[in-house]
Amino acid sequence: MSAAAALLFVLLLFGVLIAIVVVLYNGLVTARNRFQNAFSQIDVQLKRRYDLIPNLVETARGYMQHERETLEAVIAARSGASTARQRAASNPGEAGAMAGLASAEAGLTGALGRFFALSESYPQLKADTTMNNLMEELTSTENRISFARQAYNDSATDYNTRIEKVPANIIAGTFNFTRAALLEFADEPIHKAPSVKF
Repeated sequence: MSAAAALLFVLLLFGVLIAIVVVLYNGLVTARNRFQNAFSQIDVQLKRRYDLIPNLVETARGYMQHERETLEAVIAARSGASTARQRAASNPGEAGAMAGLASAEAGLTGALGRFFALSESYPQLKADTTMNNLMEELTSTENRISFARQAYNDSATDYNTRIEKVPANIIAGTFNFTRAALLEFADEPIHKAPSVKF
């Protein structure tokens, strides 16, 4: 084998290796962008949910004047969840941010659960059209959050699998691709659909 043929073979081999690295790197970037985009869909629905809560509390305030502590707990929990959402949105997939969001959402779910349980003792509130519409919107939003969370977890799992497989794990380690944390919320619904009896 001549020196020119050997050099050509080495250059060809080097070119193939570079192409493999580029393809693997681009695949990891694509997977990371997918799970980050999937989180942005959760973010949109969480914002929608947080925007509904003050209207819900204001509607109930007229009927539940003696339940100020419960109403304030809902607003405080909403504020905490909104802050956690912003932190998670700035770094989707980061374990601490995802855990903080899940914890804040659990607190909000608990506060809303107490609010809805207490609202059951106010028949006029249960019959209020605005309240029923807001509760229906909240239920719809909860369903959207659930679907968006599933899409995010699927995308994050795909990304995590890619960064663990050989030879992509070498590229992932070299270019600092880190695992994405899944987002797990409490599976209990915030409230049941109201039943209005006349």
